Amino acid sequence: MNRRADTLSLPKRLTAAAAACALLAGQPGWADELEDSLPDIGSPADTVLTKQQELQIGRSIYKSLRDTGRVMTDPEVQEYIQDVGQKLAAHAQDGEFRFRFFVVDDPAINAFALPGGYIGVHSGLILATANESELAGVLAHEIAHVTQRHISRAIYANQRMSILTMAAMLGAILVGAATGSSDAAQGAIAAAQGFSAQQQINFTRENEYEADRVGVGILASTGFDPQGMPSFFETIGRQSGPLAAQVPEFLRTHPVTVNRIAETRSRAAEYDVGEIHDAAGYSLTRARLLLLTADTPEQALQRFLADARDPDRSRSLGPRYGVALARLQLGQANRALEDFIGLLSAHPEIIHFHTGLAAAQLALGDWPAAERTYRAALKLFPRNRPLTIRFAEALMQNDRPEEAHRLLLDLYNQVPPTAEQVRQIALAASAAGDTADAHYYMAEYHLMNGDLQMATDQLRLALSIPGLDGVQRARFRSRLAQVQEAMQPPKGKRRAAERRP
Repeated sequence: MNRRADTLSLPKRLTAAAAACALLAGQPGWADELEDSLPDIGSPADTVLTKQQELQIGRSIYKSLRDTGRVMTDPEVQEYIQDVGQKLAAHAQDGEFRFRFFVVDDPAINAFALPGGYIGVHSGLILATANESELAGVLAHEIAHVTQRHISRAIYANQRMSILTMAAMLGAILVGAATGSSDAAQGAIAAAQGFSAQQQINFTRENEYEADRVGVGILASTGFDPQGMPSFFETIGRQSGPLAAQVPEFLRTHPVTVNRIAETRSRAAEYDVGEIHDAAGYSLTRARLLLLTADTPEQALQRFLADARDPDRSRSLGPRYGVALARLQLGQANRALEDFIGLLSAHPEIIHFHTGLAAAQLALGDWPAAERTYRAALKLFPRNRPLTIRFAEALMQNDRPEEAHRLLLDLYNQVPPTAEQVRQIALAASAAGDTADAHYYMAEYHLMNGDLQMATDQLRLALSIPGLDGVQRARFRSRLAQVQEAMQPPKGKRRAAERRP
């Protein structure tokens, strides 16, 4: 079987990023995530940052954030934010940018755009929104900052800061913001003495108004209520936090004025969008986030029970789903089972309820029932990412790693996985005794992290495993040659080195 691994590169250094990007651009299947040979468009901003450089910087900063452990990996949360974000992005551009949306585990009401299409949303912001259109409004605004290339334009306006200095500063500040440590933010700013970080990174008033204008149009064309943007701006205006004085405004929710809110409301009123209803995924994702970020499951359960009794909140499925999840986490599996049976009976179209029922059955030790639930769900929703991941986890727990490996491989040959998901399939392959494939997947995992040397080591280990078939050996050797070529200095530098005495 031709097993392929995703190759999203999130490098530690910009030089590694360039090498990894060149490597990954030629890979089939999973590497579709990396078709990012972005053309220059002749903009003055390109004289400072090309789109390829923006992508490399964004990946590097994203990896720094991910390494803090604050980027949420919950499959259902990931799937929801990606789904909403990609719907908006599809109406914002013609494929010029490849966007990646992610949730940061942080109670602050905040969102930010990174170069190259990486857009982060704090869990606190999602929980602070009143409806899905407000969340979409924030995402649309950040998407507009990327498509309008406000970061490159800001740097072009003042070119005193090098690309590497900017990347290091942004990464350190974001890590400080994500971990709640002001020391990282202060250290990053101190490292760039002689530069005005606020002036370099901060969006101009014109940028903000442009992002509002473009974002409102994106909202309306995607089917969301464009009034969601100005409505949430009012919430953003009440934001405060311990890092507010240190972090540049680009990395905080952008400053809002009364005039700006009024102008955005006026522009939104130009669109006649009719009555808008939240997708079920919105309230279900909020329920998962509330449980995942609560101090205790008991605290979350009390909140869900109170919301379920509130006439205004009880109309959504989130509180009932949250009650079932919290009971499951508290060990009340029988009550959770009853909750999920009721939810699934009323709403068989919602995948969360299928996986919740299976989880309750597993908690009660009924693996045959859980397996039947998962398989029935996969017939209804083939290759759904969260469903497949949950089933694979259950298979691993029940000593069925070979099937988990096959299941994940089928999924990830169709949809590009994250780095952690590549690591998951490597663990499944290793547990199944497919050691060579496990090393191959780990090589791809390291490539996604920009570590070419570790990728090389894993590929050599894969080639050393006895009993490889001809297809495996050819694939491993080809990939190793690609990595080794990418690790070589550019030809010009190589010739210069050879001429040295």
